[in-house]
Amino acid sequence: MGQVTIYLDDQNERRLKAAAEAAGVPVSRFVAGLVAEKTCPVWPHAVRRLAGAWSDFPDLEAIRETGGRDTARDGL
Repeated sequence: MGQVTIYLDDQNERRLKAAAEAAGVPVSRFVAGLVAEKTCPVWPHAVRRLAGAWSDFPDLEAIRETGGRDTARDGL
C-alpha cells in the first residue's frame, strides 16, 4: 500500500479533519475515498441507475434529427 504526503494550509487541514470526523472515518481513509471517487473510470452505481429514468427524454436519434448546423468558423 502506498503512502502519500500532502501539504495543506491551516484552513484546508481543519476542513479536512472536520469532514473526516463528520464521516466517522480517519483522515487517511477519507482522503483515500476521495481519490477513489475522483479517479474511478466508470460512473458510480447511483448515476448508472438513472439511465432511462426520464420517460420524456428524447433518444439519441431524436436528438440528432433536431441538431442544427454548426456556425461558420473564422479562419486563422
